Amino acid sequence: MAKTLTKRDLVNQISAHSDLTQSDVFDVIQKAVEIITKRLGKGDRVVIRNFGTFQVKTVKAKVGRNPKNPAKDVPIPARSVVKFKAGKTLKETVGKIEA
Repeated sequence: MAKTLTKRDLVNQISAHSDLTQSDVFDVIQKAVEIITKRLGKGDRVVIRNFGTFQVKTVKAKVGRNPKNPAKDVPIPARSVVKFKAGKTLKETVGKIEA
């Protein structure tokens, strides 16, 4: 089973492999997340070369079903969602994992 890498784990690993303190690394990661979130909130694309692209897409309105009452249609309004497209290096790295 795959392990989960948390923000704290990322901070610890970056700090251990650099001259930066954990506090400094945490601040940089936090600021990066804030900037990415703000730009996506404006509808902008965020490209991190060799990692991937985050972009906002609009999902069309559709009709869903309530599992507790399948006879009744439930309208689901159009909405914006964040999509991530992996970059070339990330795809190649993940592609090497055995299933």
